[in-house]
Amino acid sequence: MANRSDTYDVRVGVRTRSLSDSRLQYVRQLGATDVFVDHADTEEEPDEFNDRDGTDTIAVGPDHIPSVAELTAAQARVADAGLSLTGIHSLPYSMYGDIMFGRDGADEALDRITTLIENLGTAGVPILGYQWNPRSVVPMRTTPVETRGGAEATAFEFDELDDPHALAPDLDREYTEEEFWENYRSFLETVLPVAERAGVELALHPADPPVLESLGGIPRLFRNVENFEKAMALVPSDNHGLKLCLGCFSQMGEDVTEVIRRFGADDDIVFVHFRDVVGTVPEFHETFVDNGNFVPAEAVRALRDVGFEGAVIPDHVPKMVDDDDWRHRGRGFTVGYLRGVIDTVRTERSAHPIEVE
Repeated sequence: MANRSDTYDVRVGVRTRSLSDSRLQYVRQLGATDVFVDHADTEEEPDEFNDRDGTDTIAVGPDHIPSVAELTAAQARVADAGLSLTGIHSLPYSMYGDIMFGRDGADEALDRITTLIENLGTAGVPILGYQWNPRSVVPMRTTPVETRGGAEATAFEFDELDDPHALAPDLDREYTEEEFWENYRSFLETVLPVAERAGVELALHPADPPVLESLGGIPRLFRNVENFEKAMALVPSDNHGLKLCLGCFSQMGEDVTEVIRRFGADDDIVFVHFRDVVGTVPEFHETFVDNGNFVPAEAVRALRDVGFEGAVIPDHVPKMVDDDDWRHRGRGFTVGYLRGVIDTVRTERSAHPIEVE
């Protein structure tokens, strides 16, 4: 038997819409190695991912599925900068919403997603992140707050929602959790065989904010650990796992090291969003990664102990003084901090090794 920590290989990456020469050069200068490309539907993302330096990118949306040639060209461009194009960070809601609600257009949406997976596999891009979260319908965050040194951070306060139990504006009825689970099962039954043939891993992100069973008449399936376990067991596949957002599980009030051990033991972690918050639902705000609910070094040790080999990336970061739209200073701080913690933990001997065959 081998100790999983003996092959410890955690890399630091970034998510970015832009693949401009200057953006890639900056990422390389930070010492990050992996690049995840954000999708094209900018109105669905927080402000920090709507950077204006986003003309050099891979457009991913219902109106454009990148071809193998486009993906291969982007991969070469990223490689020329000394980096690796590791995945598409996430599907926009506009690509999966009809599937989630079981509406007309679901079959066409599935065709677009399976085509994207096939193209990624042919081009050798190994990961496709996704979520089951109607972010264009329900507010993801409320009024921002100031954190350390006056940096601006996103926040969520349930009491600021106008009427969380009222139907979302574009719905004509409430949806049940059973309906959403059945639509989700159909999605997995269609896309996972394609992903297995293509050699692409799908990575599921939590609901954010992970509050209530239903919000605006829409079930929040991935609001807790138990529902993630159900998702992994629903249609078992080695090509399905978690985009493990530590910030979301921190928002839930979970012990993130136990979450890592729980899913890492089954090799269900595809890549990691390394961020944190202060507080838990129904009221929390994001903060610098060294100033939140959990201890980053303990989380990295847990990743080492379960033998995770992959990328950890900053997600939302505070906006620092003179930051650009992409928050290059806040992101740069986080990349540097993570690299330091990972390098330190790499030199330690695992205190809780997990043995594997």
